[in-house]
Amino acid sequence: MPLSVLDLSFVTDASGGPAALRGTLDLARAVDQLGYSRFWVAEHHNLPSVASGAPEVMIGQIAAVTRHLRVGAGGVMLPNHAPLMVAERFKVLEALHPGRIDLGIGRAPGTDGLTSMALRRRQTDNPADDFIDRFQELLYWKTGFPPDHPYRAIRVMPVETELPPIWLLGSSDYSARLAAQIGTGFAFAHHFASHDAEDAVRLYKEHFRPSILSPAPHAILATAAVCAETDAAAERLASTIDFNYVRRSQGDYRPLASPDEASAYVYAPAEERARLANRRRVFVGAPERVRRDLGGFAEAIGADEIMVTTAVYDQEAKLRSYTLLAEAFGLKRPDAIVTREPAACGL
Repeated sequence: MPLSVLDLSFVTDASGGPAALRGTLDLARAVDQLGYSRFWVAEHHNLPSVASGAPEVMIGQIAAVTRHLRVGAGGVMLPNHAPLMVAERFKVLEALHPGRIDLGIGRAPGTDGLTSMALRRRQTDNPADDFIDRFQELLYWKTGFPPDHPYRAIRVMPVETELPPIWLLGSSDYSARLAAQIGTGFAFAHHFASHDAEDAVRLYKEHFRPSILSPAPHAILATAAVCAETDAAAERLASTIDFNYVRRSQGDYRPLASPDEASAYVYAPAEERARLANRRRVFVGAPERVRRDLGGFAEAIGADEIMVTTAVYDQEAKLRSYTLLAEAFGLKRPDAIVTREPAACGL
């Protein structure tokens, strides 16, 4: 089963945002040589723990320093953007890195209410949820507008370049059904979803309608995992995830804490219940354990691909986790593949 990466450029309490962004580029270079299929970045705003709110910029930089990965957004939060701007940016990325760009679309704002207002207030005076309208317009920029639509006269540059593949992201049955109805790829956010992953994937595949966007269903399971040489070492690394989850659930979005700080924290009973509930969505352990548990889960729910996010404190430990996963899942290194040299710079 293909493995991919979702990286959020997490800031730690020992390093700032620039270091987190460079860490994302370093991780992309590493997994590019390990046989991973995709590398996606997300859009979040006003979070001290996340360094990048500009996935398009990061995609250009990542694609420029890698050769084999498909690079994309997981995702662009469409309520924050005019669909035309999204189409323009991703056409430019596709033109610069043909055949290597993915456009994942999310329907949440990726931030708090005040920041969402600041992002949107110059776009429209209508505060209602207009995601479907925006998504339909974005699809038209790929498939073509109806003959009587006023936007039909607008050309998105470069005109020779098609929009890259469009994916719908989601954490509910609503997103699964919508992706199936429209006929796009679907990425299920198991790492924070409360909805059952098996149900979402089943609904998506049962109701999928082939389209110009995708001839067949493709379900990505996005989930959290931490791998180390031993179960104990992986559990220690994952203590950062536990502590971060409990703090975030209380509205505390500080940078990631070290395993020392996280392990020393004494959870109140309600916090411990929340921690344990979240742990059911995180795959932690030595390589064989993670391969068995994560691989078995993905196969059981009918996923076609696994996308791993690893929010640990230490950059070297994160790189090692992805290396061990690649070995455990038997990924083939692309060393023998002859490809063009990467571009000298990104956006």
